[in-house]
Amino acid sequence: MALALSGSYWLWSPTLPATESVAVSIALGGGDQSGYQRADQPRLFEFPLDHGPHPLFRNEWWYVTGNLTDVTGRQFGYQLTLFRTALAPSAPVADSAWRTNQMYMGHFALTDVGDNRHDHFERFSRGAVELAGAQAEPFRVWLENWQLIGGQSEIFPMRIHAQENGIAIDLTLNAGKPIVLQGDRGWSQKSAEPGNASYYYSYTRLPTAGTITVAEQTFRVHGHSWLDREWSTSALGPEQSGWDWFALQLSDGRDLMFYRLRRKDGGTDSFSKGMLVSADGQTRPLRRDEVVLHPLGEWRSARTGDRYPAGWRLQIPAEQLDLTVTPKIADQEMRLTIRYWEGAVTVNGRSGQQIIDGEGYLEMTRYADPP
Repeated sequence: MALALSGSYWLWSPTLPATESVAVSIALGGGDQSGYQRADQPRLFEFPLDHGPHPLFRNEWWYVTGNLTDVTGRQFGYQLTLFRTALAPSAPVADSAWRTNQMYMGHFALTDVGDNRHDHFERFSRGAVELAGAQAEPFRVWLENWQLIGGQSEIFPMRIHAQENGIAIDLTLNAGKPIVLQGDRGWSQKSAEPGNASYYYSYTRLPTAGTITVAEQTFRVHGHSWLDREWSTSALGPEQSGWDWFALQLSDGRDLMFYRLRRKDGGTDSFSKGMLVSADGQTRPLRRDEVVLHPLGEWRSARTGDRYPAGWRLQIPAEQLDLTVTPKIADQEMRLTIRYWEGAVTVNGRSGQQIIDGEGYLEMTRYADPP
């Protein structure tokens, strides 16, 4: 789960001030969808081909997050997301190496828990003349020097690199658990309208090691990452306003993904769903009515005035799970062209009579409509 801009907006948008943004409901709903492929039914996945781009769909992303620690116990969270958007359903006449119908956007963020700091950056480029692009074999997705790089025929080990304003990550992600096909065999329906869905798979626990550089100080770190992959043409329906997305790695070896789709009337949409992944990689789908979510308090951004829940209580009664999800630092707001909250979280609670903890990432799209 994640965010992508509508292609037409990219043609003219300058960098927006912090008080303005594009609504995610506009970016992932509506618009002219004629000519694009739609995620209208389950399909067979083909790897390594499906690790690469799907240019006949309008939106696509490679979404990596992780929690890392250095030898002294200093904690970091990171996000690197590369988005592809088609501006038109077919490629233009190839009369120039610069001409393309594919645009790329990147979001890069680092949470330095010890310094109570969250830095975030954004880039745009066209998918031409090697400025940005994606390929399956050998696996590579890039936007200038922000890159995800795999092997000749395998996606792992994957090298991740991004650098901006004195902040850099250089990480290697190794295979952990097997691939998880989200939803119905990888078909994740988001609303009742046919085609409002994505093809969606995840790698939920990837052992990670490498370096993080902050203000010319380099930290050797290790931990775990999470990779989400989605492509679609449309997702949200007109009655939906956004989502709250949880990607949690628990201390008993289980991983939990759940997204709550929010309705404009304040309710939870029936297409909300998730997946519980056991320590050995077995999966159990989660319906909306199996997960109970309660917001805990409120955090208000001093920069934008936006309000978000300050934490969550997440319960799965059938699994005897009762969890509290707390941001590692309060301000992890992504003040970019699409504004949202995304950051590292800790998990505490119980699994039956056993104490359990963990960490992960939480994404919350804006709770108020933009200007």
